[in-house]
Amino acid sequence: MNGRVAVLMVVSGLFFGGCATSDRIDYLPFHAHESKAAEAYSGLGIDAAVADRILELDPGDVSETEVRRLLVQVPAPRIISLHGGRWPVYKHMASFGRFLEGMGYPEDRLRNPRDGTYSFSGYMSSKKIAGAVAWYYEREGLRPMIIGHSLGGFQTVRVLHQLAGNLSRELPVWNPLTRSTEDRCTILDPIDGEERPVIGLDLSFAMALGAGGLTRVLPNTWTLIGRLRDIPDSVDSFTGYCIPLDHTGGDFLGFGPANHYRPMGHAHIRNVQLPVLYPHGTVPVSDHLLNSREIVDWINAYQPSNKPRLDVKFDADSAHILWAADAWHDIKKHWVLELQRVIQAERGHRHERR
Repeated sequence: MNGRVAVLMVVSGLFFGGCATSDRIDYLPFHAHESKAAEAYSGLGIDAAVADRILELDPGDVSETEVRRLLVQVPAPRIISLHGGRWPVYKHMASFGRFLEGMGYPEDRLRNPRDGTYSFSGYMSSKKIAGAVAWYYEREGLRPMIIGHSLGGFQTVRVLHQLAGNLSRELPVWNPLTRSTEDRCTILDPIDGEERPVIGLDLSFAMALGAGGLTRVLPNTWTLIGRLRDIPDSVDSFTGYCIPLDHTGGDFLGFGPANHYRPMGHAHIRNVQLPVLYPHGTVPVSDHLLNSREIVDWINAYQPSNKPRLDVKFDADSAHILWAADAWHDIKKHWVLELQRVIQAERGHRHERR
């Protein structure tokens, strides 16, 4: 056995050993409203006065009051989270899910409606994830967001390429309730009721944390060789996070433009460098931040930066605060942007029918 093969076997063993799957229930029972999730879309159902207030919001500066008093009254885009490959990491994404809940994001748009888990495995087929995007959009009327960590970050980018038609000629709808592929490659657009293919759908927002580095040795990353940093037009906005000295998820140890994502067309891209001491595997762990009112206030007031730095010291545990604050800012921003898009589209469509 030569040295290169031995290294690949050891690294693959580290990633594959005890890998996390999506078929597990590890939390208190979550009573998903399956009948509601399976119903056909019939509009957002937002009161006209509430809709007017949402249209007046500044998406880049959404306050806690606006989240808890206004946005709590309306639907939110489905968030599809994809965890990495090693066994404990799904718990880390669950921590981030609980953080988002604590900041005001609706629980039922964070958990899988079938079993209540917070994330899918990074080993899951990107075709299925793309098919689930279509299924959710058809029924909920808001384009989903995708959050991927480590191997899940690779899958996030692969899903974008799937939706753009760069990897497959057709994409079937995938039902996350039954976990089965439906015998169709089209959906009815929830805005105008017209039939459209799954390929060509786009997302409102996606992010990838720590995708690259040694994770590239895994076979299910090889289809993205040369394309991991290329973001197609199947998403409006994308944020990529890297960490210096991250050999697991950063190319060239996380330094330099090799870690920078770039648009293939009109997608808006942010590249964010987190502090060097942030550990690759546990960065999503963030629900502890909810224990401090001072920290929550700081997160709610945070404005994004490509190299965020913490300039204050808290009495409570503030680990991973910069990741959590930056991600939360983008999520609530695109929550508002997507609502504004659909409200305007539905009003325009009603006007055309008169």
